[in-house]
Amino acid sequence: MTHPKLDQAVQKVDEFLAAYPTLCQYDRLRDLEKKTGQPKAYLFFAIVSLLTTIVMSVGGSKLFSDIFAFVYPAYMSFKAIDSSDATDDTQWLTYWVSAFFMWLYHPKFMGAGLVYKQIIKLSAVFPSKNDWSKEIQT
Repeated sequence: MTHPKLDQAVQKVDEFLAAYPTLCQYDRLRDLEKKTGQPKAYLFFAIVSLLTTIVMSVGGSKLFSDIFAFVYPAYMSFKAIDSSDATDDTQWLTYWVSAFFMWLYHPKFMGAGLVYKQIIKLSAVFPSKNDWSKEIQT
């Protein structure tokens, strides 16, 4: 006999898995459920826990946060491009612009200095080689 809250959580996880069958490998989980007799939600939690443990042991919390700060938004951005709804496009464009400005501003990355040195200074301050050769010839 299980707790009603646990049954409710299992039901919600099953609904989530059914809503995203490709992402969650729903068919494989259903086959494992038949073989083991355990609910798909338990198997899903076990797989997520195993993957989380592997990621944390290999790269620690930095790798874990990098995955959620870049991989998930990148996936959702590509998904938003394919959708016809403009709301998700706006949301993910806002995310990337905000991330870019944070990268420019944050003193750890020195992004603004890098952009200046690598792009602005080379293209705007110094003329092209052809202009230099014309000035030398005159």
